[in-house]
Amino acid sequence: MDSLLYLAGLVVLFLLWIKVKGLDYVIVHQRWIFVCLFLLPLSVIFDVYYYVRAWLIFKMCSAPKLHDQRVRDIQRQVREWRKDGSKTYMCTGRPGWLTVSLRVGKYKKTHKNIMINMMDILEVDTKKQVVRVEPLANMGQVTALLTSIGWTLPVLPELDDLTVGGLVMGTGIESSSHIHGLFQHICVAFELVLADGSLVRCTEEENPDLFHAVPWSCGTLGFLVAAEIKIIPAKPWVKLRYEPVRGLENICKRFTEASEDKRNSFVEGLQYSRDTAVIMTGMMTDHAEPDKVNRIGLHFKPWFFKHVEGYLKGDYAGVEYIPLRQYYHRHTRSIFWELQDIIPFGNNPIFRWLFGWMVPPKISLLKLTQGETIRRLYEQHHVVQDMLVPMKNLQDAITRFHQDIDVYPLWLCPFLLPPGRGMVHPKGQEEELYVDIGAYGEPKVKHFEAKASTRQLEKFVRDVHGFQMLYADVYMNREEFWEMFDGQLYHRLRDELGCKEAFPEVYDKICKSARH
Repeated sequence: MDSLLYLAGLVVLFLLWIKVKGLDYVIVHQRWIFVCLFLLPLSVIFDVYYYVRAWLIFKMCSAPKLHDQRVRDIQRQVREWRKDGSKTYMCTGRPGWLTVSLRVGKYKKTHKNIMINMMDILEVDTKKQVVRVEPLANMGQVTALLTSIGWTLPVLPELDDLTVGGLVMGTGIESSSHIHGLFQHICVAFELVLADGSLVRCTEEENPDLFHAVPWSCGTLGFLVAAEIKIIPAKPWVKLRYEPVRGLENICKRFTEASEDKRNSFVEGLQYSRDTAVIMTGMMTDHAEPDKVNRIGLHFKPWFFKHVEGYLKGDYAGVEYIPLRQYYHRHTRSIFWELQDIIPFGNNPIFRWLFGWMVPPKISLLKLTQGETIRRLYEQHHVVQDMLVPMKNLQDAITRFHQDIDVYPLWLCPFLLPPGRGMVHPKGQEEELYVDIGAYGEPKVKHFEAKASTRQLEKFVRDVHGFQMLYADVYMNREEFWEMFDGQLYHRLRDELGCKEAFPEVYDKICKSARH
């Protein structure tokens, strides 16, 4: 009884403190309190609900029948929009805060919202080696189901909450991309509802122009209602080798060699300073050496990037065996390294043991509760960018990142970019090895200014024929944007399919200089 009274007293004091300081002050300056007390429990409830729901629907085989009904409902909404005079652009009715992108899309308030409630895995065809999924199915759902039956995606982007629709209409990458390319390159078919309400299927053979134009179009050619994606047999373990490397030239040389070696199923680099990094190479395997097993996904384990840093500080190489699904989501618990800015003590062993099972908070809930003050602080004093540059320009790119923003760790992920005619392809007609440089954190340079510094990076990336991921803040003007991306096929299809009256141009939808 005494302990309950004590606890009640603490709660009252806490509420009084919030009343005195103000809720805005607590959310901005002591955000960890709000995250730990409210967002972490809510995130657990969200996850349990969606995983149970997805499992039941798949086991009951009700998804395909429900899918057809949902597609007809989307077609009905589009035709009603046309019947009402097509007065505004259309967009999906999914709230902006539910997306993983940190960008706040204000267009949701002015455009016609088409409700798309499609979050199921429709079919796994192990003979054709494809999985058919709806656009709001996320990577957590997909890995949970596929690995349980011995299959996986060739490219399985890291964070649980990334959706198939976002990865198709935007892009996705993983440490296996040096073999398989980007997420779009493992897709074999898309099904879309177009601006006239018709349903079309596109593949390399059927409507091939649309098939190539959809990736990176950000929902401005039609509404994705299903995608067919390649699957490959999975093995239960990843044998992962950690190799600390020092000196920028050595880092780039060793990373390039590892990326060109197709014997490596996975290649990834974490760069902790301009001249220090750990390069990881892995391969799937059926068996593990018991004394080298590391179940990094367990809630009490150190955050992965901190675990990796231990090899750098100790200056030794090592080999571990990690369960496949835990490897795929190795950066999820710490949202790469972003969570250390939200919960500074999150990697403390006591916190991990007591509350690590609730981590991470849903990115969507973090967005929903961040408020205008935090949003502006993040925009001006925080960087979240992924720049894709040719591997041959890696050393110059890291130097540029160091000079302009000085954010570490940097995430290095190689990928193969085949020739094509969509928005993103190499300059020539041959496939080329590229690298994604991911910068997430607070810039350490004194002269950092969000717009000016990002524009400097964007110019460098354009000059080496690289690309910027469009989930992040983009400061290019229209001319610069279409210098970076190939818009020939995209613009032709927008004319042919009547998209100009139905959807905004991709630049107007995502670039800061164009958004209202």
